[in-house]
Amino acid sequence: QQNQLNSFLWTIKRDPPSYFFGTIHVPYTRVWDFIPENSKKAFQQSHIVYFELDLTDPYTISALTSCQLLPQGKNLQDVLPRDIYRRLKRHLEYVKLMMPSWMTPDQRGKGLYADYLFNAIAGNWERKRPVWVMLMVNSLTEVDIKSRGVPVLDLFLAQEAERLRKQMGAVEKVEEQCHPLNGLNFSQV
Repeated sequence: QQNQLNSFLWTIKRDPPSYFFGTIHVPYTRVWDFIPENSKKAFQQSHIVYFELDLTDPYTISALTSCQLLPQGKNLQDVLPRDIYRRLKRHLEYVKLMMPSWMTPDQRGKGLYADYLFNAIAGNWERKRPVWVMLMVNSLTEVDIKSRGVPVLDLFLAQEAERLRKQMGAVEKVEEQCHPLNGLNFSQV
């Protein structure tokens, strides 16, 4: 069955070869068994690995967090219609109430608590731009909460590359991802 899987791996025939591998932002455990051996082998044999963003760089994480915020002095309540803001606030209260029941025993065993997880995901939500709040709300489902604590495929591969002491880089800067999303108008969001 492995040879029938779509590898999302493109090869540039040169010496040594170069590869492009398309990843998705989901917990790696959901997809790892479906990644063909040719892709895993290409990763293992590589000496240099470039990712979309360098998720192991503290600056990248800090810049991603900063770019999500509304301009100084603005809150989400100032930019959303009142009824949508109220519905959002009620929904987040519901999620916070439900999160303890969504957590797995394994997550609790690793010291992950619902309040901490909620704040890690939704903390400071009233200062975020609407597009980032939409993405946040989409990730606040029972299925997504149960998989928290498991790195997404990109981060898992970056951690593996770091562990294997591969040279790493990024093909994009945070700004190249943030500005297009932040440029969407309210009706687009």
